[in-house]
Amino acid sequence: MAEKYNICLDVGGTKVLGAIFNEKDEIIYRLKKRSKSGGEGTADVEKVIISVVEEMIEASGIDRKKLNAIASCAPGVIDQDKGIVLFTPNLPWRNYDIAGAMRKKFGVPFFVGNDVNLGVLGEYKFGAARGYKNIVGFFVGTGMGGGLVLDGKLFTGNQFKAAEYGHMILDPEGPLCGCGQRGCLEALASKTAMTSYIRQQVARGRECQLADMAAEGVIRSKKLKKAVESGDKVAIEAVDRACHYLAIATGNMINTISPDLILYGGGVIEAMGDYFLEKILAEVDRYCMTTIRPTVEIKIAELGDDSILYGDLALIKGLA
Repeated sequence: MAEKYNICLDVGGTKVLGAIFNEKDEIIYRLKKRSKSGGEGTADVEKVIISVVEEMIEASGIDRKKLNAIASCAPGVIDQDKGIVLFTPNLPWRNYDIAGAMRKKFGVPFFVGNDVNLGVLGEYKFGAARGYKNIVGFFVGTGMGGGLVLDGKLFTGNQFKAAEYGHMILDPEGPLCGCGQRGCLEALASKTAMTSYIRQQVARGRECQLADMAAEGVIRSKKLKKAVESGDKVAIEAVDRACHYLAIATGNMINTISPDLILYGGGVIEAMGDYFLEKILAEVDRYCMTTIRPTVEIKIAELGDDSILYGDLALIKGLA
């Protein structure tokens, strides 16, 4: 029987990352293309996704007839069963039947799920979370995403809205979050939160090598790592503050779920996970019950950028 291939996509607000998997679950080709979704409509973002798939098929030389299925993530609320993007904050999609559009274009099954859910699923099936049954995933990036595996199954809750614990409120008088609440974990520990802290300190007259980048937009993870390693006091404070609130949130989730594993992933963790892990481990015991903590392992993700792609693959293979 001829070999079949799966195409997996990571669709974000500024880029589309694609990969082709062979039947051994190996990536044989990958492509990343930038997209500017802010002012574009549904059709325009759809064109970028289609172009990535088309370019990968052509450049890799695989036969279109050997394409088995395509899967993608999107940030926001996704009806995973119907393949409909109900809402996403960074893309112009509302009740968008992406699965229908892609099936019509390519003539193969198409699957879609929430980005962080799929990131945790990818680590569960192919990465650092293999062998665990109850997993709490924190993905630290521009925002703060969550993903849950309970009793060996991806848990998406009522209407696929579960695991938004990036918006658990840790300080009701804290900074305003993009969700409209104050003092959410995302407003205190995400890259956006760290950038805001740096801006505040610079406005008070303190020096920071990330000042210009913070003034222009959200700081980049690699630059943040470099600043911390060079001993920049404001950058270190921003990161340590984020780790402090992540430790509190971790303790809350340990008490709530009693998981086998707490997993940290996302771009910030990929860049400086060891630093974050050390800081969180130094504090987390203060915020959870001593009878639960010894049964919980805490690790960093191992698949990096590919965690979502492997989560897509798990969807295709019916492993969710």
